[in-house]
Amino acid sequence: MTIYESDLPGVGKKHEVELGDGSRLVIVTHNTGKREVFRRASADSDSEKLFELSDSLARQVGTLLEGAYFQPVQSTDIETLLGDNTLLEWVEVGEDSRVADKTLAESDLRQETGASIIAIERDDEVITSPGGDTVVKAGDVLIVIGPRAACRDFAEFVTGA
Repeated sequence: MTIYESDLPGVGKKHEVELGDGSRLVIVTHNTGKREVFRRASADSDSEKLFELSDSLARQVGTLLEGAYFQPVQSTDIETLLGDNTLLEWVEVGEDSRVADKTLAESDLRQETGASIIAIERDDEVITSPGGDTVVKAGDVLIVIGPRAACRDFAEFVTGA
């Protein structure tokens, strides 16, 4: 990412931020504190004004953008607690998983672990309440419900970890 800065005599400063698609975000900070935000389709095109903010509002929005109030944390493990000891968990099926290319009945997951599959995410599709004849495929994400220990056993059984 490249940022260009230039002085605007009698006005303030201008910053141009190159975006990934070749367009630019242009931010003009006036000496009064007012901010104007523009978008340019390319370095040579005219600017289109998107919005204007007062100094106070610009600073508030800036703290939101920098993550002062919420810092997202990307996690590979998703765990949702329902009640005191019941979890809702997402478990991805790897290529070498012992349940890949087997039906739910063949894999015997509920009897082996005590957790139940309530849905399967496959590409852009969600299979809700899958039956015993549903085939589990590598790349599927199994949505499981059960006690914490059962969900842990389930994840270990499916991933081999």
